[in-house]
Amino acid sequence: MNWNVYLRGISVVARKDMRIYYRKAPVFIFGLILPTFLFLAFFVGRELDINKYFPGFLAMSLFFTSSSVGPLIVPWEKQQGTFERLLTYPLSISSIVLGDCIAGAVFGLLISVIVGTFGILLIPITVTDIALIILAFALGNLCFSGLGVLLSSPGGKAPANIMMLAALVRFPLIFVSGIFIPVSEMTGAARYITYGSPLTYLVDLLNHSMGQDYVFDWWADLLVLTGFTVLFVTVAMSVLRRMSLKGL
Repeated sequence: MNWNVYLRGISVVARKDMRIYYRKAPVFIFGLILPTFLFLAFFVGRELDINKYFPGFLAMSLFFTSSSVGPLIVPWEKQQGTFERLLTYPLSISSIVLGDCIAGAVFGLLISVIVGTFGILLIPITVTDIALIILAFALGNLCFSGLGVLLSSPGGKAPANIMMLAALVRFPLIFVSGIFIPVSEMTGAARYITYGSPLTYLVDLLNHSMGQDYVFDWWADLLVLTGFTVLFVTVAMSVLRRMSLKGL
C-alpha cells in the first residue's frame, strides 16, 4: 500500500465533506438545535445542580454533533451520483470511511469545545483534569462520528430515511446513558442496560474530568470507547464495501 496516496485520499475526502456538509440544514437541526432544546426542556423550571448535569449535557451535545454529519454523506452523494465517481478515483472504501469519520469528528469537536468553554467561563464549571477532558473530546467525537457513518453505510438515495434511522438509534441512547439520570443513581436492570451504550462511558469520563461522581475507572472508559470506535468504523467499512459490490 502506498501510504502517501492513502493518507492523502483520507484528507481529500475529509476536506470535501467539511466544505459541503457543514452547511446542510439537517446537520444544524439534529446536531445543534435539538440537543439544546432537549436539555432546556429537562432543566428549565427545576431546581437541579447544573454542575452535576453539565457533563451529561456536554456529552449529549458532542454525541449529536459528531454523529449528525455521517448519516447525511453517503445517501446524499448517492442521490447526486457523486459516490460512484469517488470510487473511480484512487480511493479505497476504508479511506472514504475514515475521511467521513474525520469530517464528522472535527465538526463535533468544534461545537463541543464551544459548549465546554461556555460552561467553564459562564456557569462556571470546574475542570479537574485537562488532559482527560481533551482525550474525552477527541475519542468521543471519533467514536460517534464512526457511528454516524455506520448508520449511513447500508446505502439508499434518500437522506431523509437515513436521518430518520439515525434518530431512532440516537434518541434511545441518550435516555439510557446516564445523562438525565446518573448511572450511580440507577438500580436493577436499568443500570445494566446503560452498560451497552457507548455514550455512558463518555458521560462517565467527563464526570471524571469535572470532579463529579463516576462509576468506572477512567482507563476503562477510554478502553471501552476505543473498542466501540474500532467496531463502528470496521463494520461501516465492511457494510459499505459489500453494498458497493452489489451496486447499491
